[in-house]
Amino acid sequence: MSTQRVPAYLSLWHEDAGMDGTVKAVLPGDIDVDVVIVGGGYTGLWAAYYLSEADPSLKIAILEKEFVGFGASGRNGGWCSAIFPATFRKVATESSREAALAMQRAMFETVSEIGRVVDLEEIDCDWTHGGYVSVARNEAQLARAHAEVANWRNWGFSQGDLEFVDGAEASRRVGASNVLGGTFTPHCAAVQPAKLVRGLAETVRARSVQLYENTEAIELAPGVVRTSRGDVRAKAVVRATEGYTPQLIGAHRDIVPMYSLMVATAPLPTDLLQEVGLAERETFSDKRHLRIYGQRTRDGRIAFGGRGAPYHFGSKVRPEFDCDEGVHDMLRGTLVELFPQLAGVEFTHAWGGNLGIPRDWFPSVSYDRRTGLAQAGGYVGDGVATANLAGRTLAAEILDLDSDIRALPWAGRTSPRWEPEPLRWIGVNAGTAAFSFADRSEARSGRPSSLASLFWKTLGH
Repeated sequence: MSTQRVPAYLSLWHEDAGMDGTVKAVLPGDIDVDVVIVGGGYTGLWAAYYLSEADPSLKIAILEKEFVGFGASGRNGGWCSAIFPATFRKVATESSREAALAMQRAMFETVSEIGRVVDLEEIDCDWTHGGYVSVARNEAQLARAHAEVANWRNWGFSQGDLEFVDGAEASRRVGASNVLGGTFTPHCAAVQPAKLVRGLAETVRARSVQLYENTEAIELAPGVVRTSRGDVRAKAVVRATEGYTPQLIGAHRDIVPMYSLMVATAPLPTDLLQEVGLAERETFSDKRHLRIYGQRTRDGRIAFGGRGAPYHFGSKVRPEFDCDEGVHDMLRGTLVELFPQLAGVEFTHAWGGNLGIPRDWFPSVSYDRRTGLAQAGGYVGDGVATANLAGRTLAAEILDLDSDIRALPWAGRTSPRWEPEPLRWIGVNAGTAAFSFADRSEARSGRPSSLASLFWKTLGH
């Protein structure tokens, strides 16, 4: 099993999209605009897209420390899913049952909305709306699959939103080993994430949005962003920095940056692809606690990722954390264990990046009309679609548009701050260890783990 990492690119996706870090424009000095957005990923680009659509006369600037698509938007698993990290119960507890249902329906609609924009703007990003399959490979996972479907029915969602699939149907879609059953939802598309972020950047540039790269934001304050290259003054200041938020002054406890790593095979021969399945480019995972995720790429690779990398003390974010040979080896082994037919295949890429986790696992969008400060994020790794909804919500809030999305329960809320160190380091890494232990225990016994359930309860899920 040979491995290689192409050092000129941050990920397979960046390489495939030809994004080598070349910077197109830097901030020339002090400027005045109507809206300044800090962060050149999905959230910032979608916000700029919908702001410019609603009011083409707006002067909008996006500031990016590295290059557009450098962060999670260019490195993720390529799932454009309707998954919202906070549970129905948690959302309803803060708002109402009706609001929780509205939040999930908005997520369903968001997947279609992104597909609409991809078609409208002719963004070449390998978009395939093939759904998402999560297989159950032991009795504990099978019990969770049944419970998940029952929960969705209790909340009023239909089989067309999430259905239980038996072992034969799950295996037809995903040629993994030991498949007992699983769940399927059509509300997910596979996408080449870096091509999507590149296409969005080209689209907003064509609308005269100013994208300044290699421009580090040092401090955000009402009416101004102070950067390494000058001050940007604006009525609205938007923070869209997700897992990089702790690097900003005064924000080191707002978000925990957790690392999620990925590997990718070489393009597989036709006969092997037929054994693996995923003929409709369904995204896939299983029902373990420590999340894994994968897709079949347009050129016939399997791109596969998962959690398991440690949280780094003090919410540190460093380039060397993107690669962890132990975790990458674990991911290769896990993929081959899932698909034994992949034994001996070549793995060509290994990469990683951070994602943002709020203390209550509940994403949020807010805009303070008095100060002009806005923010969106805390997607817990489910940001490909969620960032689009955030961008639309930010645009509606900033421009005071008459839109139902402003009433969604994530709007205007604030997550509590994370504990100071060393409590943060102990708690986050203990959670990762608990999930890992629970998965190993369930694989051996087939019985659900009480340890994982206890940890979820501590988070209020």
